[in-house]
Amino acid sequence: MIWLWVVVIVAVVGGLSVVLLGRVEAMAEVYDDRPDSTVPTGRPLTAADLRDVRFSTGVRGYRMDEVDALLSRLQADLLARERLDAESRQEVAADLDPERPAAAPSDEPEDRGERLSQS
Repeated sequence: MIWLWVVVIVAVVGGLSVVLLGRVEAMAEVYDDRPDSTVPTGRPLTAADLRDVRFSTGVRGYRMDEVDALLSRLQADLLARERLDAESRQEVAADLDPERPAAAPSDEPEDRGERLSQS
């Protein structure tokens, strides 16, 4: 007999839920009200920029889109710095030895021992 009352109560609660949810208006329009992490643009990133960055938290941790955007920005900045560093090293090497061709590595290993024995 008790099982019959449990089934009736569950059916009544379920029926009321369906009726009430059917009459309530749809949920409000969803919009992104979270602030984006502020990483300055138009200049290279500094250590202070990375120290001050804060990510919004989500259900499973930090927002992946914010973290991915920062990592992409860091990758681009590091690649640009590496490229500039390589170019400046080539310029310094060319300034120190003007007769040496700029960044023309030899495919064959140089064997100084053979040269000395032939001379």
